[in-house]
Amino acid sequence: MANTFASFDKRLRQIDRKNRKLARGYRNKIMPNGLIQPKAVRRFHFPLKGFLLLVAGFFIFKAFMLASVGPVTYEDRLAVLGEGTAVEQGGAWMMQVDPVTAYIARFMGVVG
Repeated sequence: MANTFASFDKRLRQIDRKNRKLARGYRNKIMPNGLIQPKAVRRFHFPLKGFLLLVAGFFIFKAFMLASVGPVTYEDRLAVLGEGTAVEQGGAWMMQVDPVTAYIARFMGVVG
């Protein structure tokens, strides 16, 4: 009896899983025997929320660095970094002060 219930429960889980996949989108496919079956369509969804959090965290990090060492020292360090290898120059370009970073740093005030 327990084995029968386990197999029934397994079939129910499979049906639920298939219904969840079909709810996200499907297309009908005609099988060789003439039967029409819905097939789930897989779609790629870019994790926009995670990407925006990453960008916001990067700007906050830059602003914290700017507020903690001051604008003059920050620019001096970026100038030294800009004279290095191609990777360091890319880092200097990414870390340069922009309006968003300057605004957040002014909001934070002087940390050090």
